[in-house]
Amino acid sequence: MEPESILEKKLMKDDQNPNNPPPKSPKCHKRGQWASKTEFLLAVVGEIIGLGNVWRFPYLCFKNGGGVFLVPYVLFLFTCGIPTFFLEVSLGQLTGQGGITCWRKICPLFEGLGYGSIVLMLYTVMYYIVILAWAFLYLFSTFNDVLPWASCNNTWNTEDCVDYRLDYSSHVSLSQNATSSVEEFWQRRVLGLSGGIEEMGAVRWDLAGCLLLSWIICYFCTWKGVKSSGKVVYFTATFPYVMMIALLIRGVTLPGATDGIRFYLSPDPTRLADPQVWMDAGSQILFSYAVCTGCLASLGSYNKYNNNCYRDAFGLCLLNSVTSFVAGFAIFSILGFMSYELGVDISTVAESGPGLAFIAYPRAIALMPFPQLWAAFFFIMIIFLGLDSEFVYLEGLVTSISDMYPSFFYAGHRRKLLLLLACAVSFLIGLSMVTEGGLYVFQLFDYYACSGIPLISFAILESVCIGWAYGADSYYNNIKDMIGYRPSLYMKYCWRFITPCVSFGILLFSLVKFTPLRYNTYSYPGWSYALGLFLALSSVLIAPLWILYRLAVTPGTLRQRLKVLTTPADDLFRPKLEENVDSETYLSSKDNELCALNTEEKCSWLFWGE
Repeated sequence: MEPESILEKKLMKDDQNPNNPPPKSPKCHKRGQWASKTEFLLAVVGEIIGLGNVWRFPYLCFKNGGGVFLVPYVLFLFTCGIPTFFLEVSLGQLTGQGGITCWRKICPLFEGLGYGSIVLMLYTVMYYIVILAWAFLYLFSTFNDVLPWASCNNTWNTEDCVDYRLDYSSHVSLSQNATSSVEEFWQRRVLGLSGGIEEMGAVRWDLAGCLLLSWIICYFCTWKGVKSSGKVVYFTATFPYVMMIALLIRGVTLPGATDGIRFYLSPDPTRLADPQVWMDAGSQILFSYAVCTGCLASLGSYNKYNNNCYRDAFGLCLLNSVTSFVAGFAIFSILGFMSYELGVDISTVAESGPGLAFIAYPRAIALMPFPQLWAAFFFIMIIFLGLDSEFVYLEGLVTSISDMYPSFFYAGHRRKLLLLLACAVSFLIGLSMVTEGGLYVFQLFDYYACSGIPLISFAILESVCIGWAYGADSYYNNIKDMIGYRPSLYMKYCWRFITPCVSFGILLFSLVKFTPLRYNTYSYPGWSYALGLFLALSSVLIAPLWILYRLAVTPGTLRQRLKVLTTPADDLFRPKLEENVDSETYLSSKDNELCALNTEEKCSWLFWGE
């Protein structure tokens, strides 16, 4: 091969010069590959099945008409969720590249999609891990004779504290400021909650310690790339199912469980006329499937070239939705038990998000026999659901950045140093969320930066890129080359018409119905809304700004520029990888010497062929 002869001549020339010995080269690792298909499946399961399945879907289901909520949910599943999920996984597998370079190769005009998704992924890893810190603190608190949120006899309780067994809302003799012992534990002991985001206060050092513990665990889960994360997911992706089944079995055997499940699924067909129901279904699909963040492309890039990602997409998406549905039984059976014990309507105890995980559910567990055991089970489940989502996101982030400069980051220990830098910076920024005003910062990230407008906008742009700029028919031919057959035509029509139209409808409705963020009765100041919008737009605007930038700097007429910028790279396709290649092996000694030249193009040739 010509490149080989040129490089060999250079090496021979260097060897013949006694004053210029060949440099010692660091080990130039191969990019990596899943050791088995099971590792890939479990890694994706760990990413997409997280806290949203447990604390968001069940609440949305009962809030939006019970069983009838499944109608818009299933519709969005097949028109937005599965097509976008399949698009991202197959694109990573096709190009063998992470979340940035996969878009650069297939359509340079849309490379900004990769940069925007990286910003979105960075925001996600910064704030999502704070939930693990809360869960660790609750887990450590279960190792007491009496659960600390089960009484008002603690140093953090106020004189307005009401025993958790009472329905204090129905006792007129109580103070208007009365709060339950569970709420006081959450707000005063765990958060030390201040009056607003203007009062950030001091760092909660116990929470900061739990946050550091979470980051250390995530670092060592991913520090060797897919070699380590691929093994960890065998436990972290499956263990939450064991906990969920245990809680489900315990929940359905409690008195009042039937009422809770009936409340969860009781159909109300009139709710289908409410546009908000359809908005909630669409946003839940995009949120829980972890699409539009670049992570799925990174995970798919470690697959073998001929892996059947089409079948995987359907199986994984359906597993995600079934898990959400089953989790509702585990949650509402126990909430039904709590409403039975307290003699109140279940609608008064059903909550979503952190309110469910850290107030409603702990309160219900405190009413059960052996509450310490079931509390430990619940918070272990929360930790593992969040942990594998977090470190898989982290793996996707580091992969996307490393693939931009492969000859640099895949040599020596530079990738590990990049991972360490990402963890350290995210930890320092995350400290702002474990202060006394940290919950308000957390909600800004959750409400503005990491859901809603950014996800929907990227879903539209991705469909336009593949369906129109690159061409759905061309992409179908590429997929046929990978998996051996053409997928159903419905995918093509989704990418070209259905997914962008449906996503645009959701986006338009969300903008029309947009309401500023609030926390209970607290209204955020104006500058915090500006900060929230900045977080949202900082990822969204990168894609259109990149399009304008590339059109401005590319020479030629507008038609010539568009032709150049929508032409895929010459090395778009990687060759079919050998089936028996061990992903942990190094390059040969001769190839190590070639990598020592530290030229990106030469290393790229060694990785993927001429």
